[in-house]
Amino acid sequence: MGDYAISVQDVRKSFGQEEILHGITVDFEAGKTHGIVGFNGSGKTVLFKCICGFLEPTSGRVFVGGKEIGKDIDFPESLGLIIENPGFLQNMSGFRNLKLLAQLNKKISDETIKETIRKVGLDPDMKKPVAKYSLGMRQRLGIAQAIMEDPDILILDEPFNGLDKKGVSEIHQLIRDLKAKGKTIILTSHNAVDIDTLADDVWEMDAGKLEMMK
Repeated sequence: MGDYAISVQDVRKSFGQEEILHGITVDFEAGKTHGIVGFNGSGKTVLFKCICGFLEPTSGRVFVGGKEIGKDIDFPESLGLIIENPGFLQNMSGFRNLKLLAQLNKKISDETIKETIRKVGLDPDMKKPVAKYSLGMRQRLGIAQAIMEDPDILILDEPFNGLDKKGVSEIHQLIRDLKAKGKTIILTSHNAVDIDTLADDVWEMDAGKLEMMK
């Protein structure tokens, strides 16, 4: 797949009689930040779920890291994501939630989890259950979950939701740092400034079609 981290080839996705994705073809170059803009319902989340292996395309093919999703592998091997509202166990602390998830792959230590929580501006030793987190705190924890195992590819769908001005600035810097480490990032935001500031190229999703803007 050349230097492409993700290659989407003529992907269509229908639910019943309604086609949501209309023959999407796009290559996302490795090591760059790719911005996608589009209204709610434009098809962004469905596309991301096809890339992640959560949804099977009606037709077309998706390659991540040179491997075809649904054929060579069921899920991408080194991909972190935040899609829609992060789901956490409400009665547990942020650290306990991430530790539970980390135990699935057994790749990282408790100290790495704590370090990642600090990176997103939260206190890993805070005992407060997630049920009492603000929207911004939940969003930070969701970003920590996405990056904690140091994946090569990140899909960050509206990562700035619920963050105040300081929080947005901090996550901007985190994304720049991740790009500097060679990560491939797909980013969406309702705020055009976020995309213009961070993205190397920008795509627009509209009614299930994807077109390059810059």
